[in-house]
Amino acid sequence: MDKTKSNYRKFLLLWSGELISSIGGGLSSFGLGIYIYQKTGSAAGMAFMTLLAFLPALILRVPAGVLADKYDRRLLMMIGDGCSGLGVLFILICMLTGEAQIWQIYVGVTISSVFTALLEPAFTATITDLLTKEQYSKANGLVSLAGSARYLFSPVIAGFLLAVSDIKLLLIIDICTFFLTVVCAAIVRKGLKTKAIENKDPFMKSLKEGWRAVAGIRGLLLLVIVSSFLTLFIGIFQVLAEPFVLSFSDAKTVGIVETVCASGMLAGGMVLGIFGIRKHFTKILSFSLIFSGIGMTGFGLFHNFYVISAFGFIFFVGMAFANNSLDYLVRTNIPDELQGRAWALIGLISQAGYVVAYLFSGLLADGIGHVTEQGAGFGSSVMIIISGIGLASIAFLILFFKSIRQLEASALNEKLCLES
Repeated sequence: MDKTKSNYRKFLLLWSGELISSIGGGLSSFGLGIYIYQKTGSAAGMAFMTLLAFLPALILRVPAGVLADKYDRRLLMMIGDGCSGLGVLFILICMLTGEAQIWQIYVGVTISSVFTALLEPAFTATITDLLTKEQYSKANGLVSLAGSARYLFSPVIAGFLLAVSDIKLLLIIDICTFFLTVVCAAIVRKGLKTKAIENKDPFMKSLKEGWRAVAGIRGLLLLVIVSSFLTLFIGIFQVLAEPFVLSFSDAKTVGIVETVCASGMLAGGMVLGIFGIRKHFTKILSFSLIFSGIGMTGFGLFHNFYVISAFGFIFFVGMAFANNSLDYLVRTNIPDELQGRAWALIGLISQAGYVVAYLFSGLLADGIGHVTEQGAGFGSSVMIIISGIGLASIAFLILFFKSIRQLEASALNEKLCLES
């Protein structure tokens, strides 16, 4: 019991570091997004930056997941977190020597994304190292909260700082946060024994084992494939929300809207962090995603600040419960020794929808705006509404997949066997 409490405290320290990193990254992301939109007036320009921030990390996540199962996960986290600051530093230097070109921002964002790939599988697998299955749900609520911090705290902070300074200050703060997160990972690494690495298999063999862990369970593979469609719709919303709001307001209003909306993730994360979820994970996953789809659709329908903030709040509350349920169903059906490479493969498949969204959503929004002669803001609104309906529809279908429902039964049976 003492060891369990000690490990949970280590998790909290590690989580604190990731929370700080998320806020710092949110400052840079918000500032750079506004910067590009003001320079180009195009939703596609912002979407392309989002793609470059995401795609390298997605592609490299698979080999990074194999590394997370073969080497010290905490050390990999320190390297990934620390070196990802190099991209932000590059953008800052470009701005200090003159006005940064759009292509320079794209290069810096890509550099950061490459090293972030090393961080994420190691962090996810470390949670499994530290915690028991009973602690997963509460921990996942806190992890979701840390992930939402870039939307909850960063926009308001960035809006205030941009009013008294410029984007360079945001980048400097972001760079400073990397040092804090590396220190947190170092402390956890020092107080946690590194498991002996028994996996000396070649890279491709290790990768195949991770794939078998995912593909060997029909419900798990199906859930991952369904998730790729979900991320498509969610990605469209993520990319086009800012251009939509900017079409009838300013950057300060965008920051306020994002913060109010993301407080839904805070509310959901706090509830999950305190109580967790004990059963009915599949039903909660489906209904919470339907809830999010309704919120997304309502967000795109109106231009009123209070109304879109309320619908955005609904979207994030639903996502907090959906992420928690999805994580549990996946994590409890994968052996501990395969967590790193399995999560990397799961991320590669399930998040492919984001790539499609980031590639085409901005272009489609600009195209709709051009054809209707109502601008990118109107095009963004149309795309968000369509995506909200699509998200709710796919979420409803999850209830009818028996193999997905069986994932929860398998996890419960394993728990009962361990207790007996």
